[in-house]
Amino acid sequence: MDLQKQFEEATANSKNLTEKPSNEVLLQLYSLYKQASTGDVNTEPPSNPFDFVNKAKHDAWASLKGKTKEAAMKEYVDLVSKLKG
Repeated sequence: MDLQKQFEEATANSKNLTEKPSNEVLLQLYSLYKQASTGDVNTEPPSNPFDFVNKAKHDAWASLKGKTKEAAMKEYVDLVSKLKG
């Protein structure tokens, strides 16, 4: 199965995990997904200093700057596989 199909399958599987991952893992899933699907962060950080959730999401995605889409897809697939147990 090619990487794109594995990624799409992992994306579907991530919505059906038996237990909810920790916030740290959710941020990792989010940032890997965004890096794999969009590439480097292309938005400004939230302007509201109290928007902690979106700031954390933006920072997590920005931390992957330079990672190839393929590498992010592979890490995402591996992480979802690990979470499925």
